[in-house]
Amino acid sequence: MTHAERLSRGATATATNTTEPSLSEPYQNGYHFPPRHSLKESTQLGAIALWNYACTPLGFFVVLYGLLVVAWGGKLFLLLCNAAPAMCHPSCEHIDSPRRKWIEWDSQIVNALFCVTGFGLAPWRFRDLFYLLKYRVGSKDEALRHLAGIHRSWFRLHGSDRLPPRVGPQSTSELFEDRPLVNVPSPESKIPDAPLTGVRAGPTPEWKMDFVIWFMVSNTFLQCGLSGLMWGMNRYNRPAWGVGLLVALACGAAATGGLMMFHEGKKVKRIEGVPVSDKDVEQLTRDKELGVTHYNNIKDKKPKEKRKKRKVREAEDKEAAQPSSG
Repeated sequence: MTHAERLSRGATATATNTTEPSLSEPYQNGYHFPPRHSLKESTQLGAIALWNYACTPLGFFVVLYGLLVVAWGGKLFLLLCNAAPAMCHPSCEHIDSPRRKWIEWDSQIVNALFCVTGFGLAPWRFRDLFYLLKYRVGSKDEALRHLAGIHRSWFRLHGSDRLPPRVGPQSTSELFEDRPLVNVPSPESKIPDAPLTGVRAGPTPEWKMDFVIWFMVSNTFLQCGLSGLMWGMNRYNRPAWGVGLLVALACGAAATGGLMMFHEGKKVKRIEGVPVSDKDVEQLTRDKELGVTHYNNIKDKKPKEKRKKRKVREAEDKEAAQPSSG
């Protein structure tokens, strides 16, 4: 290997060594993402968070509702799978058999549980649709600002990433002297919390707001159709295929909209940070003294290189490793 090649490889190694530590260094304000937890620790933290949530009035009813859906939905699934042969008298498919009667009763209960969310959340869903139509049809920017305030946990307005990172709901007075209100949710108190990392997430594509709202409204409309079949017809003449189709579409619509909000919320947390407990701070300090590396991202993992960049680097390393012909 020639002297020039050795210098080139040395420069590459130096550049790598100088960039790698930045992946584990804290942000300028000192923030560091919490260390990755083991499965046992994650389970314990999740159980504690669930218990604390269930102890609140809203959390109690949400957890109770979820348990009811799981219990009655599970029983309906077992009946459909013929898990109770003793109920098949005179036969499993006989319309007056205990199995078919319990399938009807369970189906009505599950449909009623679905109505709690499909109809109970309808006022808020149609409120969002009203604001969306005002923005899309009437070109009212104020309507989009209202939606940004309602969905502040996952939606970011265009230009909001240029707002001062220290500003949050409790300190909005310094914002509006020289900045357009179009970058700030309405009312101004709905501005997202100040990012823990000191870096604000970029703007969310507006079509994702359309996506979420229309899927949630579709869930309500599909629930109307399902309820019409369940309440307007009896088990003797109700088409089973229609019930199955509407159940699948209604659940799919709600799940799709919910997954979009969850995915975008995770993207915001990756940039703006998540709360760090005192225990996590102690572990980060202790591991730093022991030389244990924790990457400063939400997964505590080394970021994957882009495939193209990785291939270029591998080709350069391979070329540098070849013996010189001169």
